[in-house]
Amino acid sequence: MAKSRSDLLQGTLELLILKILSLEPMHGWGISERIQLLSEEVFLVNQGSLYPALQRMKRKEWISSEWRVTENNRRARYYALTPAGEEQLGRERRAWQRSSTAVERILGTA
Repeated sequence: MAKSRSDLLQGTLELLILKILSLEPMHGWGISERIQLLSEEVFLVNQGSLYPALQRMKRKEWISSEWRVTENNRRARYYALTPAGEEQLGRERRAWQRSSTAVERILGTA
């Protein structure tokens, strides 16, 4: 899925993208950079994983996009969270918390 120092679990990339876009609209490169920064370089998302995920999320209407000019005066497609995407973020977050709690229980057993 994503090329990373730590392989992302299937579906996790979409969760991370939704979270990043909940902070502010952003272009693809910025999303990738923000994931790398906030994960302290544990997750390095390559463009070959990021853009197909963004297209899937657009088809599901979780995000929208529009062309804008970047801070470097270049045209880029900016992505933003939609109301459906906000709802999905909540569902994904709850599912992640359930899963990570279950893994912690298993790892904590003798």
